[in-house]
Amino acid sequence: MLRAEEKKLKSLTELISLSGKIALVTGAASGIGRAIAYRFAEAGADLELVDVDEAKLEATRDELAKFNVKISVYKVDLSRKSEIDQLWRSLAGNEPDILVNNAGIYPLRDFLEVDEAFLQKVLDINLNSVLWMCQKMIKSRGKRGGVIINIGSVEAVMPVKEDLVPYGISKVGVIMLTRSLAAEYGRHGFRINALIPGGVFTAGTKKLVKEALKFNVGIIQTGLEYRQRLPLGRLGEPDEIARMALVLASDLSSYVHGALIAVDGGFLSA
Repeated sequence: MLRAEEKKLKSLTELISLSGKIALVTGAASGIGRAIAYRFAEAGADLELVDVDEAKLEATRDELAKFNVKISVYKVDLSRKSEIDQLWRSLAGNEPDILVNNAGIYPLRDFLEVDEAFLQKVLDINLNSVLWMCQKMIKSRGKRGGVIINIGSVEAVMPVKEDLVPYGISKVGVIMLTRSLAAEYGRHGFRINALIPGGVFTAGTKKLVKEALKFNVGIIQTGLEYRQRLPLGRLGEPDEIARMALVLASDLSSYVHGALIAVDGGFLSA
């Protein structure tokens, strides 16, 4: 005889479904964000997609139309709090159940050449926008709770490359923000976690490689050393991050909270 609680177990299909949910994904026009939007739409979530690149954002929306979910797109410069405020005013009455803070920039600059404007831009996009988006999410959801997934980086745990000090600082902040909010708001019905991607093969990394081949032998050397250290021996694909985001967004991870989940090919264990 099955125990009563065993009889009530949801099927895997029910656990992974996002049907009836609204998910907001930042940086959704390309790379990891676009991959996350794809998997969420496939799982049945209605989408609110945010990016500064309007053309690519609309292309993402067109690609995902095949899943027959509602998709709204918003061109937002996340470095400007005023635009974040306006976004959430636009969402009033239709607030997301799931928030994925994926948007970020990865600019290289020698530490001794970092100036105030450069540092501020990196922090505004990579860290401050995550803080404001989380604050808006928690305020808007109130007692209804929700799911927040922040995207960190292995650079916040173990620096890989030179010329990324502001980036690393910003991602350390994302990790601490995630854990602080998890400690405070779990009892209010929120599940808050962070993914820690390693090297992922995106349009951005492809561009970096092309630039390195022209101008910077040091970047090439760093890339080779990174791959040699990887136990899996390769970079990741955006969809491999997206699959873990789907797990965190769904009831498959109903008891996962305040976690930092590395999706890095084993880099941090090597």
